[in-house]
Amino acid sequence: MLLLPRFLLGKIMGISVNEAGKKGGLALLAKSGNKHFSEIGKKGQESLRKLYPGMASEWGKKGGRPRKNNL
Repeated sequence: MLLLPRFLLGKIMGISVNEAGKKGGLALLAKSGNKHFSEIGKKGQESLRKLYPGMASEWGKKGGRPRKNNL
């Protein structure tokens, strides 16, 4: 499999990374339904609470988890 930088992938394949992600997400939604997304969201929140105990409520008051700094 040939790995290409994101900016080249859109030009060669005719689809951007965002469009590909949206297309894949919609296909998964059609295949698995809303319940699947609800379950993976709950799993993600559980792992977040394990990694950062007590921080979820603080982040919620501030409007969500702060983003990581870009390198």
